[in-house]
Amino acid sequence: MKTKKELENDEKTCSSILEDNKGHEKCMFHHDLELDHRPPTKEALLPEMSKSYKRLLRSLGEDPDRQGLLKTPERAAKAMLFFTKGYDQSLDDVLNDAVFDEDHDEMVVVKDIEMFSMCEHHLVPFYGKVSIGYLPCKKILGLSKLARIVEIFSRRLQVQERLTKQIAIAVTKAVQPAGVAVVVEGVHMCMVMRGVQKINSKTVTSTMLGVFRDDPKTREEFLNLVHSK
Repeated sequence: MKTKKELENDEKTCSSILEDNKGHEKCMFHHDLELDHRPPTKEALLPEMSKSYKRLLRSLGEDPDRQGLLKTPERAAKAMLFFTKGYDQSLDDVLNDAVFDEDHDEMVVVKDIEMFSMCEHHLVPFYGKVSIGYLPCKKILGLSKLARIVEIFSRRLQVQERLTKQIAIAVTKAVQPAGVAVVVEGVHMCMVMRGVQKINSKTVTSTMLGVFRDDPKTREEFLNLVHSK
């Protein structure tokens, strides 16, 4: 049981860090916080996208009317809509009242969340794992919602650096914790299938906010938990 003085100190610490987090959010571009939803419905997009894929096949010298490719344009359009379904989701929709008041002040870590995304430079996939940690300030998030947040921002045209930052900011907006840490490890098919063609290369990015940025010991604790077997 914490003493009254310790509780007061916790309150001051949380208030100070929350103000710092708000300041950090303000310096982000709007694109880093929320992307606009795709305006038309999927049903409206499908025919036009299918036509575009058909034109692409013709540009490659293929016959889109041959048996093997007859339904490929529609299949490819449906696949692309699935790969980018994060545009149709918002943070509020995903949270869905899964933020709970809880007097828990120890680190929460969910690691090795599988992630699939699309490189916005080449429109080829990259995939990997995401580890998220946060230090609560009187509010906690349903654990499955961390994976859902990853899904929102990974199922878009992305670069890994921005994806990492968006996840961290989304968790901050959701529960206003004392700090958030996100580490993403990705394999990029644009490096594996083309260009340098390095099949064993991995890209690691991180975003540290609040106490994870300011306190080396807190950051070290998170990284040790992430790298532990």
